[in-house]
Amino acid sequence: MIAILDYGSGNLRSAERAIARSGVEVKVSSNFDFCLSADGLLIPGVGAFGQCLTGLLEKRGDELIKLRMAEERKTLGICVGMQILFSESEESPGVAGVGIFKSSIKRLQAPITPHMGWDTLSVDPQSKLFAGISDQRFYFVHSYAAKEFLSEDLKREPKIVTTMASYGGPFIAAIEYGSLSATQFHPEKSGNAGLKLLDNWVTSCKESPR
Repeated sequence: MIAILDYGSGNLRSAERAIARSGVEVKVSSNFDFCLSADGLLIPGVGAFGQCLTGLLEKRGDELIKLRMAEERKTLGICVGMQILFSESEESPGVAGVGIFKSSIKRLQAPITPHMGWDTLSVDPQSKLFAGISDQRFYFVHSYAAKEFLSEDLKREPKIVTTMASYGGPFIAAIEYGSLSATQFHPEKSGNAGLKLLDNWVTSCKESPR
């Protein structure tokens, strides 16, 4: 069973339909216990960093993410659902993120924002999310991103696997850190390549502890 956390942010139904294409049972829910015990948990995110954090904390989403990590259960964050994993964002000064990663989210230094449309990626060869995917474009809509990891993040185990993209400079397009994964782009809007990535993630969820 795959759970999609309903905390008032994100394209819940499009994400639900995309996950269902993998042939797995999927349910949108805000129930803490259900989301904790699911084989996989998807954290969507659309809107401002601070707004998403407010909704996430109301549903104890920060606890869910940390408990699932402790139990090695798969979790996937999408767009702002990736950004909230960091310590803070320039978009919402003074608002603390979930803090899985100590690095910060920065505004893209590009002539035009948001970064909206299809773009290519530079994939880490160790990536499992992108297994069987090459030379594909993914769909982005964002004005902020993680541009780099602090050294204290990079020294942690397991190793953080990063996939990069560029818009006004390089930024992190995807993260794989143990049972936790996240994408700055929207796989549910990225055609066949996005569906393949979600299928890879769903398959990995079956390996999580029961």
